[in-house]
Amino acid sequence: MDKAFSNLLKHIDKLTSIKKEQVYQWVKRYVEPTSSVGGRLINEMRETRFKDGFECPHCNSEHVVRFGKYNGRQRYRCKSCSKTFTDTTNTVLFRTRKGNEWITFVDCMFKGYSLRKSAEIVGVTWVTLFYWRHKLLNALKQIDFEQFEGIVEVDETYFLYSQKGQRGITERKPRKRGGSSKHRGISHEQVCVLVARDRTKATVSKVACMGRIVKIKVEKMIGSKLTPENVLVTDAWRAYKTYAKEKSIEHYRIKSNDGKYVIKGLYHIQNVNGLHSRLKQWIDRFKGVATKYLDNYLAWFLFVDSRSNENTKHNIKDFLLSSFVFEMTDTYESLRLSKFNI
Repeated sequence: MDKAFSNLLKHIDKLTSIKKEQVYQWVKRYVEPTSSVGGRLINEMRETRFKDGFECPHCNSEHVVRFGKYNGRQRYRCKSCSKTFTDTTNTVLFRTRKGNEWITFVDCMFKGYSLRKSAEIVGVTWVTLFYWRHKLLNALKQIDFEQFEGIVEVDETYFLYSQKGQRGITERKPRKRGGSSKHRGISHEQVCVLVARDRTKATVSKVACMGRIVKIKVEKMIGSKLTPENVLVTDAWRAYKTYAKEKSIEHYRIKSNDGKYVIKGLYHIQNVNGLHSRLKQWIDRFKGVATKYLDNYLAWFLFVDSRSNENTKHNIKDFLLSSFVFEMTDTYESLRLSKFNI
């Protein structure tokens, strides 16, 4: 037996990286079948989603009764609207026939594998995985918090507007691997991503507008999370100065031109600028991201960055649970036909 095992290891060592990953996933499923892992995950999802009691996802009524089973899962019936539902209705897993493969796919996402490599490992097409990715991220970006605490650093970063994957572009020549802007500096070809972060690492990172940020966009993005007790620290852009003055928020401006990056040894925007740097490096691996999906990737990055990109069972489960508990009714068709709107 030991000799057979040694020979097996020699053969595995000669396999390609993708084949090795397939063997690894097979062994993992054999040791701990994904059906049991997936079942436990569904149970945890149900407990989290319905922690305040069962509620109909169609009409929000609490008058719900058990109503047999569907595809091996408990089905429920609402006595108010008479519609039926399961634990996964209006979630990422709704109507999917490959629930167990989602765990393997998220494992691949954490490892930074491309969609094509992931497809070989998971056993579905890369196009299917593209929509799985965005169904997960559409749900994940609903994670939110109420208000910032204390010092809040705010700064913006920019990405070139991209229509990656879109056919029939007529208003400009196609770009190769992202391309470059026709204009120098910040222009309306640039997508502005506003990042605001307090010292507890509560973070907003979303697409704000095209071109330079303006006061009304600052209010829309972070106004509800700021109070007069906060201290705002920004660069010297005038929109922030005007906004802080109107809202009576204490404000410090970092003017890089005079070489001063820290005020009173405490007020700076280094945390936000560090996050910008990590974001740019992380997103470069996708060789261009369609702007209409950019908010999804921003949500994904915040999740992995907050966990130092660690690929652990706990993080994979946390990622799935965080995505599954939010309502998500998007279909492949609605994701494909979605438009970029500010």
